[in-house]
Amino acid sequence: MDRVVARTGWGAYATVGPVTLHFPGQVVELVGQHQSSHDGAQPQRLVEGPVRVRLLDSRARDTDRRGAGDIVVDPTREIRAPVTGTVVRAGTYTLYCDYVDNVLVVEPDARPGWQVKMLHFQGLRVREGDRVKAGVTVIGSGARLLPFASQIDKYTAAPHWPHVHVEVVDPSVPDRPSGGSCP
Repeated sequence: MDRVVARTGWGAYATVGPVTLHFPGQVVELVGQHQSSHDGAQPQRLVEGPVRVRLLDSRARDTDRRGAGDIVVDPTREIRAPVTGTVVRAGTYTLYCDYVDNVLVVEPDARPGWQVKMLHFQGLRVREGDRVKAGVTVIGSGARLLPFASQIDKYTAAPHWPHVHVEVVDPSVPDRPSGGSCP
């Protein structure tokens, strides 16, 4: 498969209610929508544009199939904020019990109380309390290539580029335990 990319101009890729999500990368290969593991994740309505999109196969979760977006980006370029708002959390977490990954959570100006969460990037450049502007504020030095195959890889060219995960969560929706606890 040949790599087909588009320059995004940091424009919008989706809306979630009053929240507009912008591409976190300047050069994007694919946007893959999938089920979030969080019950409060809100469905992303894609904006028509130059980037290929794909609804990924079910992950056997009882959540909306468009509740999260995996955005495959050029690994050599910086990552920018997908939304305008205030950083409420920035740091690391443990992915699948074994891998340290970065997380950014922003409360969007357009919908106070909601949370825009971004995962799978490196070189974190913001901290709690910082203001970020969609498509402008650099939040990381690049996307993080995960040390295992990702679901979206079967729809992209090899060698596979990394993806950044973006979801919008309404934390007032109770999140049921997923059963994926670490030993």
